[in-house]
Amino acid sequence: MVDNTDDPADAVIALPSLAGETRLDREYGFTYRMILVARRYRAMLDERLRPLGYGSARMEALSTIARSPEPSAQIAIAKRIGIEGPTLTRMLDTLEADGLVVRRQDPGDRRTKLIELTPDGKAALDEIMTVAHAFRASVLEGLSDKELNQVNEVTDKLMKLLYDTPKG
Repeated sequence: MVDNTDDPADAVIALPSLAGETRLDREYGFTYRMILVARRYRAMLDERLRPLGYGSARMEALSTIARSPEPSAQIAIAKRIGIEGPTLTRMLDTLEADGLVVRRQDPGDRRTKLIELTPDGKAALDEIMTVAHAFRASVLEGLSDKELNQVNEVTDKLMKLLYDTPKG
């Protein structure tokens, strides 16, 4: 029998601790918690939006379109949301079929589609945001303004680091 314990491919990498004292433990604990919080928040929001026939993905698309300079190019919306173009295309197909958005030809570039909310889309977004605001308030009511400011500062810094880091 061959002993492969010296082979780096057979080395076992110890998982960092969620409550450890090393830098690696703190980094792991932070990213692990952020992922779990984001997943749970989204799942709970989806539960509240489901009776209305909506979900957080639809909310994200509609609110991004609403906040975009009107009208906005489809590719710019995909970038703002942080999804691939084909994923947004499928979402827009559904939103358009439901009468919530319209796609228009860009008069300056025939290849570009400009996206706008319809009046029904604006009404749907209002309905969605009423539920989302109430949910967010109920989740965050236990945090002080100081804590919210701290979290916002840290996450803003993290987003800047993530977006300023070259891919690859």
